[in-house]
Amino acid sequence: MLDTTPHLKKIDFPPLQRSVLHQLQVNLGYRCNLSCTHCHVNAGPKRTEMMDQQNIEWVIRVLEQGEIQQLDLTGGAPEMNPHFRSLVEAASALGIQVIDRCNLAILEEPEQHDLAQFLADHRVEVVASMPCYLQENVDAQRGKGTFDANIRGLQQLNQLGYGDPESGRILNLVYNPQGATLPPPQASLELDYKRVLEEQYGVCFNRLLTIANLPIHRFGSVLLSKGEFEGYMELLQSSHQSQNLETVMCRNLVSVDWQGTLYDCDFNQMLKMPLRSEASHPLHLRDLLTHSLQQRPIQVAGHCYGCTAGQGSSCGGALG
Repeated sequence: MLDTTPHLKKIDFPPLQRSVLHQLQVNLGYRCNLSCTHCHVNAGPKRTEMMDQQNIEWVIRVLEQGEIQQLDLTGGAPEMNPHFRSLVEAASALGIQVIDRCNLAILEEPEQHDLAQFLADHRVEVVASMPCYLQENVDAQRGKGTFDANIRGLQQLNQLGYGDPESGRILNLVYNPQGATLPPPQASLELDYKRVLEEQYGVCFNRLLTIANLPIHRFGSVLLSKGEFEGYMELLQSSHQSQNLETVMCRNLVSVDWQGTLYDCDFNQMLKMPLRSEASHPLHLRDLLTHSLQQRPIQVAGHCYGCTAGQGSSCGGALG
């Protein structure tokens, strides 16, 4: 696989500083039931990296400090980590909002037959990847049969109250472009998603989050192999909106990898750019118990333009 890291580190990006930490995004491992072409973590069924019980306990200790308001669980398929449910239970008991980055197809795995009910019981916010409302586009990006599994998953969640504004069970969908383009305007695309999914499948959801593809790992390698990397970077840089710098997710979020190492964001995690101590040692979850990250400089490189281009992009959707 071709590596975009050396290219990205040559590109300057405006300096950023961290603000108050209130969101912990934890990657529970790279094992996944799918292998998507846009996946920036190279997740798949053959990956074996998973967060162990000791690091799960460190996550809980950090949550117990009371600073974190939101726990964002990602992967791979985070639900495939054997400690996923115990972590959700612990966070919920502390009154922390839990987000599950769910690919929907995981709901049909035999060992996950009761997953949807578990998520509903603990009022976990589901953020579900749904790269298009058209079957041919989803199956092309994520594998044949994935679209139908997604629809069945959405219908199952709807039956449990997800997507109903009055239920308090939040169901948000995520859109990624299929190629080297920026996402269309989030508001108008959300209307299209809601109309088609309701009319054709009886599916409802709360919000659509549009997220730009970052030129790293699997997607970045494809760009390099096709000779499209430079063109995509030019698009991102020419579409940079300086006002998005005020609301990028890395100001208030810390990303944690499966080994407990800390990063400014999930993308820096994939590029192996950890947060470091004054002695240049990578910071670990346990360091959050004794170290404040406020006002620390954020590590930036060319990939950061993926978060500030156009309407902006973050794990919570468009910034603008």
